[in-house]
Amino acid sequence: MSVNRIASRYAKSLLQLAEEQGQLEAVRNDMDTFGSALEHRDLYLLLKSPIVHADKKISILHAIFKDKITPLTMSFLDICVQKGREPYLTEMAEAFIAQYREEKNILSLKVISATPLDDQVRSQIKEQVKASGLAKGEIQLDATVNPELIGGFILELQGKRYDASVSRKLDLLRKEINTKVTL
Repeated sequence: MSVNRIASRYAKSLLQLAEEQGQLEAVRNDMDTFGSALEHRDLYLLLKSPIVHADKKISILHAIFKDKITPLTMSFLDICVQKGREPYLTEMAEAFIAQYREEKNILSLKVISATPLDDQVRSQIKEQVKASGLAKGEIQLDATVNPELIGGFILELQGKRYDASVSRKLDLLRKEINTKVTL
């Protein structure tokens, strides 16, 4: 079975259970916390390691997260480790957040720009996306800065990437010039 399928099934089960118990928002916060913690290489490698026994992994997870996440999420992590699915916890957390956003009609929008975006530009981007009809509900905008773009921006939306950066336009121009020079 593929990693995406495993992650999706476990995430869906957790989402449904959290909804039934009225803890959906708390579990979403837990998955954000857990996903952030997995950015630390040591924890990530621990969960992926086939050498470390499941009991040790569970005790480490309890030590790290005992007061930071709900008992429901902790039980979910315990079950995943007991079933040998801990190598997929990163993907499960990502799948849970994606399914949560889909459930709540939250459109995730990533903007990479050469300079930091001010609030006015952020709201203009959100309005343009709403006007396009792509967003049915809330828009969650994640903005990062990459000075190598020189100017312009890159927009990532629904698995698609729109590159309107100056560096890309310069690359295209460079390729066009090189093609004409070789002719």
